[in-house]
Amino acid sequence: MRPQLKPIETFRDDFTYANSPEAVARFPFPFPEDEYRYSVNIEMATPGAPGSVFEHWFDVDEHYLGEVEERRIVLEEDPGRCRVLPHMIAAEWDTLEMLMTHFAQDYPHLFALQRDGERWTWENKALGIRDTFTFGDASTLSYGPFEYITRQTQGDFNVLDQREGDLFMDGGMITCPADWSLSFDLGMSFKQWHGPVPMAHELGVFDRALKYLLNLQVDRPVRRLNWTITMHPRMDTSPETYHRWGADRTKLTEDNAGELVHLRVELQLLARLPRSHGMLFGIRTYLISLQDLTTNPAWARRLHGVLSTLPPPIVEYKGLSRTRGPILAWLEATGLTAAV
Repeated sequence: MRPQLKPIETFRDDFTYANSPEAVARFPFPFPEDEYRYSVNIEMATPGAPGSVFEHWFDVDEHYLGEVEERRIVLEEDPGRCRVLPHMIAAEWDTLEMLMTHFAQDYPHLFALQRDGERWTWENKALGIRDTFTFGDASTLSYGPFEYITRQTQGDFNVLDQREGDLFMDGGMITCPADWSLSFDLGMSFKQWHGPVPMAHELGVFDRALKYLLNLQVDRPVRRLNWTITMHPRMDTSPETYHRWGADRTKLTEDNAGELVHLRVELQLLARLPRSHGMLFGIRTYLISLQDLTTNPAWARRLHGVLSTLPPPIVEYKGLSRTRGPILAWLEATGLTAAV
């Protein structure tokens, strides 16, 4: 796939972000059934269909320039959105190598990587970057290796340390989170950072998921989809910026839901880092308005069915207590939600 990059779009203020018909068609719609079913939904990250978001480990699409610019803005306001604990330096270099290698291999019209021993040259044609550096020597880069490469990516990333039979969130580049904070979660164990998730702990979901992930092998990554609802196509819905976006939900009505409401889907990928034996946890975010989503009638019916059958704890956890009613009413008004 050769994604055609759109000019820089905005995810704040005037919100110029919009999906092309091609982006709508490849959107990772997350619901496999017509009603809500709780599941971990982890699968092997095998290559998907050409042009799909699953074709490569790391997806680059038409919104690349806008999302990288949004990351730059967030980091300029709050450099603490990228933090890595000192003992994770090997995982930082692992991450840089993994991302550069896959980007250059999968999108050669946008990226190139040349290696001459420890002397590497990285070219990001989309951003006009060409840097030569010494692999393993952070002083030869403009930022630490993890920050250097994740400043040039779509989606958030965590580096996880595996020790004591657990996974610890010991670093991250988090500029487009769905209402969580790296500053709060940094250093937490797997179950600690998943603590707010309802129902799953009682069902033993995280016990099974952790056991599975601890045995993850190099070059055999796994992926899953996660979802929530966002007002406006806003990437940065962090607790640190709640004062900017928290009131958006109060503006929702049955009339403006099609434009205001966006289904927010995270394509999460977990890959073993070969040198450090840690893991890279990628969280690639996609946004689609209700108006665009309902161009696919099957999606409209299924979203209505899922939202209608959400258990109360999930409604509360996903922040839908105030917004679910207007969303369902708008979907019903389209006439697309009736069974066929």
